Amino acid sequence: MTDPLKKQGEIDNFEKKREPATPDRVLKELKDRIATYYPQADFPLLDRAFEFSNKAHEGQLRRSGDPYILHPLGVAMVLAEMHLDLDTIMTGLLHDTVEDTVATLADLEKLFGPTIAKLVDGVTKISQMSFRNTHEKQSENIRKMIIAMGRDIRVILVKLADRLHNMRTLNHMPLDRQIAIAQETLDIYAPLANRLGISWVKIELEDLSLRYLKPEIYYKFVQKVAKKRKEREKYIHEVISDLQKELEKEGIKGEVTGRPKHFYSIYKKMEAGNIEYDQVYDLLAFRVIVGTVVQCYEVLGVVHNLWKPIPGRFKDFVAMPKANNYQSLHTTVIGPGGERAEIQIRTQEMHLTAERGIAAHWKYKEGGGVDKETEKRFEWLHQLLQWHQQLKDPSEFLETIKTDLFTDDIYVFTPRGDVMEFPFGSTPLDFAYAVHTDVGNRTVAAKINGKIVPLKYKLRNGDSIEIVTSPHQKPTKDWLKLVYTSRAKNKIRAQIKSEERARAITLGKEMVEKNLKRYDLNFDKLVKGALLEKMLKELHLGELNDIFVQVGYGKLAPIRLVEIIAPEKLAATALAPTEEPDSFLKKVFKSAIQKSAKSRSAIKIHGMDDILVRFGKCCSPIPGDPVVGFITRGRGITVHLAECPKVYDMDQDRRVDVEWNLRTETQRVAKLRLVCVDSPGLLQKMSEAFTEQGVNIQSAQVRATKDNKAVSTFEVNVKDISHLNKVMKVLESVKGVISVERMKV
Repeated sequence: MTDPLKKQGEIDNFEKKREPATPDRVLKELKDRIATYYPQADFPLLDRAFEFSNKAHEGQLRRSGDPYILHPLGVAMVLAEMHLDLDTIMTGLLHDTVEDTVATLADLEKLFGPTIAKLVDGVTKISQMSFRNTHEKQSENIRKMIIAMGRDIRVILVKLADRLHNMRTLNHMPLDRQIAIAQETLDIYAPLANRLGISWVKIELEDLSLRYLKPEIYYKFVQKVAKKRKEREKYIHEVISDLQKELEKEGIKGEVTGRPKHFYSIYKKMEAGNIEYDQVYDLLAFRVIVGTVVQCYEVLGVVHNLWKPIPGRFKDFVAMPKANNYQSLHTTVIGPGGERAEIQIRTQEMHLTAERGIAAHWKYKEGGGVDKETEKRFEWLHQLLQWHQQLKDPSEFLETIKTDLFTDDIYVFTPRGDVMEFPFGSTPLDFAYAVHTDVGNRTVAAKINGKIVPLKYKLRNGDSIEIVTSPHQKPTKDWLKLVYTSRAKNKIRAQIKSEERARAITLGKEMVEKNLKRYDLNFDKLVKGALLEKMLKELHLGELNDIFVQVGYGKLAPIRLVEIIAPEKLAATALAPTEEPDSFLKKVFKSAIQKSAKSRSAIKIHGMDDILVRFGKCCSPIPGDPVVGFITRGRGITVHLAECPKVYDMDQDRRVDVEWNLRTETQRVAKLRLVCVDSPGLLQKMSEAFTEQGVNIQSAQVRATKDNKAVSTFEVNVKDISHLNKVMKVLESVKGVISVERMKV
């Protein structure tokens, strides 16, 4: 694996090479790269694709001032580094032609065939739609990526290559776009690369994201690694030499390499352990590549005889591969000089899979696509497609995908001895829902290794699990706090929503009957036939129960039904629509209306006036945040962040469209967490920074840690998200401040 400092140097100096990066020179490098693994490639066809893309993008420039064609060439080069087929590489060259130029899919199909046209269409569609807010756009883009992945995995590989090249040249973008793109990369694209098993892409995306999200920390790593380069290279050489000699004694042929861990993994270790860079011990990793699986375990014995292993740090991913098919033996030992070192042992085939993931198994059926063996290796893609079909709300879908992408796997046993795989943090309830939905819904207790444990128990590697059920048990909202996997959460939410809908139907039906009776209308006659069709058409609903649900949740006033089916009854009772009494919503929120003046100044609610607005204490949204509203009977509208976990637990039938009223000036409370060096006077400097930005501190909590750090939590008043971002940027520049983050939940 590449030294992160060396790799970053290559990226930073890309434009400072002896020769300028001209399109013709990069095209030659691309063909040379392809020839190393696919010498029989149709290079004249590749030339035609380049000429088409070059002509289509003629006159277009990137923000750096370079010809735009260098971007498609860069994407194609990344795909060639993955050793992908010519169709995929040509898609990289052509991926922006339909979206950004006058070229059409018909042009591509005529010149390059239907396969490339479909691939370009798939890449284009991922980011072509327009949505109400950035959170929804991100959610829908991910949904479209998953659909595209199900049709042809090459679409997402091109998208990953596109993102990687954009990240390599992100320094030319404005600061706010750098932060937004880097965060999206860390949230979605790096985990996708990981799940597809393409480790080098995942590592580079993570390091580049860290560079723009935490520049102070990133460049601190650069300086520290640079200072110890000679010392590190000497140590790596010593370990490799010692291990190579021992392997030769045992008659084992193996390739031994060493490198420092990449910056983002070091940063995560510091964050998890709340420690400084100098306190991270296993900064170096070594790899031994051998011929067979048996030799992997033989090498493990050699390593443990040579150096003392650290208890609890051995992982066997050969016998139990990760979800992305990664296989390797991992052990951490006390190496020369008492330094910790991680050693990975694998075969050449395992190494190929670890580095290139799905691309390492690229075999084609006649007509294109991936063979059944490769599809089986990546069955999780089919699960993502099922979630796409089941989850209609884009925010809920995004939360589901994120949960699934970020996984550290553990392995447990069923009572029969079968092995089941779960993400780290899973509980017995996750296990129960993985067995069957009915088993999960009826779970009352769990036995781990023969002993009863609480349902909040975190599963551990090697646990044997037995679920105890009861026909009288039902899931509750509290269960959502006890589960980790997307499957379990979705099943619990579906059951709760089903029960809430049933209650809303019952209540709505009673209210409709009572209201119709008030106007001497026969309920049974009016809720079927032509009159029912008229109501459904007028209200844009699908069936009678939808009407009852709308009424039961307070989104539809029962008198509205009388307006539709019997307006003469209203006129006869001197209650014509022009003199309509208070709507049902106004009655429900009557007490709230009197208190709603402040809320109206901050939030606008589509189709409703004079409604009390409350903000969720769980997420504390501020102006500029993507938000959603939910009707709360008797308490008006509760507004949450679009990404608030509680949003996914609520019935979407109670959801209403809300937006910030930008015409009014208001201040909301934001919660910030600062990690800094524990030094005298630093709290005063932070307070001065707040004052300079016109920010009032409502509350502050400061605690010192054992490793000479201080963690400060501030609740401050800010105008909007832009104001908050500016405040955070100023705080990050205060000497001694390590990190600044907004606490949303």
